[in-house]
Amino acid sequence: MTTPFDVLAKIRAGRPPQPVGERCEMCAEQIADEHQHIVNVAGRQLMCVCRGCYLLFTDEHAELRYRSVPDRYLAFPDARIDLAALQIPVGLAFFFRNSALDRMVAFYPGSAGATESELSLDSWDAVRTAEPRVDLLADDVEALLVHGKECYLVPIDACYELVGRLRMLWRGFDGGQEANQFIDDFFAGVADRAKVAS
Repeated sequence: MTTPFDVLAKIRAGRPPQPVGERCEMCAEQIADEHQHIVNVAGRQLMCVCRGCYLLFTDEHAELRYRSVPDRYLAFPDARIDLAALQIPVGLAFFFRNSALDRMVAFYPGSAGATESELSLDSWDAVRTAEPRVDLLADDVEALLVHGKECYLVPIDACYELVGRLRMLWRGFDGGQEANQFIDDFFAGVADRAKVAS
């Protein structure tokens, strides 16, 4: 007598083994280690995707649930954004406009990952007045990354990569030597990729 388990075993035996590696979170196509991302706007989540799925969501003017993360890096070398004035207790933070909330949000990294900081509308308006280039940010997919006197427009996935790596490396109160070295290396890489914004 054939059991349901026997039927399932036969079905499984006929399948070729699945290749190891990451898969597109939309269509399940295999993707390389270096791949692109889209943002689930409502869920505020990054998704790893293949090139085909990435291209479906590149229209920045369409009102879509998903948006492709561009690969634009811009440097604002003369920008002066005072994180302390924005009530951010550390010297490293990123800001992006969340279209679902219809406002700017601020995060800073630490041992627990990305911590959201309350950002008042008045304080962000003061930043926009002093530094109008912040309006170049594409909603949900690009961020303003500030570290001391350094200021860059970067893809949002770069910010979450920074936060994730710091979470793994963080030791003690200030992050430790390894985390601080990673921050220096990360910003050197951003500086190499960034074009100076006019």
